Amino acid sequence: MNDAVSIAALLDARYGGDQRAHPVLEDPSLSRMLGRRTCRRYLAKVPPPEVIEALLDVAFASSSKSDYQQASVIVVEDDGQRQRIAALVPTMPWIASAPAFLVFCADARRLERVCATRNRPAQNRNLEALFNATVDAALVMQTFIVAAETIGLGCCPISAIRNRLSEVRAILSLPERVLPVAGLCVGYPADAGTISRRLPRRLTRHRDTYDEGDFAATIDRYDRERAKVAPIPPAKQRAPERFGTGDFYGWSEDKARQVHEGDGAAFGAMVRDAGFTLE
Repeated sequence: MNDAVSIAALLDARYGGDQRAHPVLEDPSLSRMLGRRTCRRYLAKVPPPEVIEALLDVAFASSSKSDYQQASVIVVEDDGQRQRIAALVPTMPWIASAPAFLVFCADARRLERVCATRNRPAQNRNLEALFNATVDAALVMQTFIVAAETIGLGCCPISAIRNRLSEVRAILSLPERVLPVAGLCVGYPADAGTISRRLPRRLTRHRDTYDEGDFAATIDRYDRERAKVAPIPPAKQRAPERFGTGDFYGWSEDKARQVHEGDGAAFGAMVRDAGFTLE
């Protein structure tokens, strides 16, 4: 997948429109990353534990804020634990069916304990601590995904477990100041998976100053181009009993409904319950 035609096709699939393929994307590693797919169906073959460990070795080589290294990973091998987590998110059955499932955690506890062992006590519980640890965990997870896909595995991140933060923490016996950032389904793909269309360059890339340009028209164009390749059927429209069913239902309407309904509204309380002040 490193010739100019296939690179252009990958750019079109990811961003739509007439995309110019830069020669640097002919590098197989870059074209693989550009063409990455979300995988929710897996073969029965289970990745050997030593492969998962090797991928974690790569993942934990990621950048870390101030070398604090505030990420931890729970490899969920116990089927009972996995099923309990899956039951919290019934709309995502691949949590239960994936050959491997990992939970990437923001770990602000460890640094606080390091301070205590050196007789330099310091609380690592404010908003910055949470932010730093979350970024570390996200970097480790993304590096794991890239490494896994490099050797032919497929992945699907599960951010929805944050909606049931307290229950997930209890299932995994996570102590205070250790928060699940996302789960990750891992396995050998049973199909090609899907390429998620991303927002156009004009909305996400800026030069010198932030410039939204013709925002409404750009979003509308994105909605309609995305719907051509990945339409959202009426049965999947969010909260029709509240918002009705639209003749056209695009990405922006779906996300606007999700945010309007207060998705994640209880998150702050759950985070405080886990030992963070958010100050």
